[in-house]
Amino acid sequence: METGSSVSAVRSQRVLIGEEILPALITIKDGKIHNILPDAGATRHTAGEVLDVGNSVVMPGIVDCHVHVNEPGRTAWEGYWTATRAAAAGGVTTIVDMPLNSIPPTTTLKNFHEKLQAAAGQCFVDTAFWGGVVPGNFLELRPMVQAGVAGFKCFLIHSGVAEFPHVADSDLHAALRQLQGTGSVLLFHAEKEVQQPLTYDGDPSEYSTFLRTRPDIMEMEAVRTVTELCLQYQVRCHIVHLSSAQSLKLIRAAREAGAPLTVETTHHYLTLSAEDIPSGATQFKCCPPIRDIANQGQLWSALRAGDIDMVVSDHSPCTPGLKRLDSGDFSQAWGGISSLQFGLSSFWTAASKRGFLLPDVVRLLCKEPAQLCRLDNRKGRLMPGHDADLVIWDPEKEFMVEEKMIHHKNKLTPYLGLTLYGEVKGTIVGGKLVYFDGSFCPVPLGQHILINQTPA
Repeated sequence: METGSSVSAVRSQRVLIGEEILPALITIKDGKIHNILPDAGATRHTAGEVLDVGNSVVMPGIVDCHVHVNEPGRTAWEGYWTATRAAAAGGVTTIVDMPLNSIPPTTTLKNFHEKLQAAAGQCFVDTAFWGGVVPGNFLELRPMVQAGVAGFKCFLIHSGVAEFPHVADSDLHAALRQLQGTGSVLLFHAEKEVQQPLTYDGDPSEYSTFLRTRPDIMEMEAVRTVTELCLQYQVRCHIVHLSSAQSLKLIRAAREAGAPLTVETTHHYLTLSAEDIPSGATQFKCCPPIRDIANQGQLWSALRAGDIDMVVSDHSPCTPGLKRLDSGDFSQAWGGISSLQFGLSSFWTAASKRGFLLPDVVRLLCKEPAQLCRLDNRKGRLMPGHDADLVIWDPEKEFMVEEKMIHHKNKLTPYLGLTLYGEVKGTIVGGKLVYFDGSFCPVPLGQHILINQTPA
């Protein structure tokens, strides 16, 4: 079957239906899952060509709700064409684009329309969009909600780019008052500047020097602020890329008190550790930072316990020059990790060794991210009526990450050279085969998703 084709049915010996893996045939009609038939009844399906993928696992496509595409304005870093091809190659069928690192940022209704125009005709997978909260833009929030943004992101510390300044307490109160009653969600980069008696002298090419500049207490104080606001306003709040397990006690207490709070962590916090980062390897720099192996174990325990709801990429690419590879200076390098294409495989490589099963992958990488973005009525599960978004992959297949296979615009990633399990064979978006056996559909077929509008 050629990429770009409409798929009428997919057959596999391993279809993940709820908590079970069964031989089944998924029938597709008008871009939606029409039915899921046990293998014994699959022969009754005769309308159109059946894509038989043998023993490959078929499950819902990944929903990655934390992706920095950077277009318009910084397309040398990434862009919709390259980002969404990388997503498709990694089994991601829906991304939600962050409001910053593009110029202009998605902080006004006008800027949102400019973002939509930039993305038009370029997306190989479905794409939704976050808005941003910055000082003084609180009156823009409701118009952006009505226009279809998935929610809003803010920073409690410098964002790294001047056009997306961090907010003060007064900005947060104004924003949360605007969001009451909308059903929308406010996402927090949960780090705050704190007064520390420590000095940070040391070799800037050593990761340990950088790590001392972003201590756990910066996250803890930010999480404390978020939980108090969430309880006060009863507006959905979400902590992005939690790296420090020390904040989990605050999160549990807030939820027990009734805070409508969700939490994500990332693939790099779960699979990479501070102890293993070489000198000068600035491709590992991100904020909050990758912490030690003991902290990583606590994050995995929190995932198992349900204290962390989902796992995302936080794909935050840049040009090689911004990573300061020539000097290896962590203090000057851009903080962001490129990982969109390898999220499923890197997660499964680590999770399977810790006893996590395929239904856990669907819950953490598909179902919960879709629910955060109010897409759970159409994304994140295999069931009739949902979008026919499927990933076809081999969890047992081992491969090494090589530069030639990377579809991100810039090939710099800490996963380069690593051996992972879980090779993606094919990706179906809205019933269209957008990626299969290393080939992409000739034209982008992904749709823009405006959250408050009835899907076509």
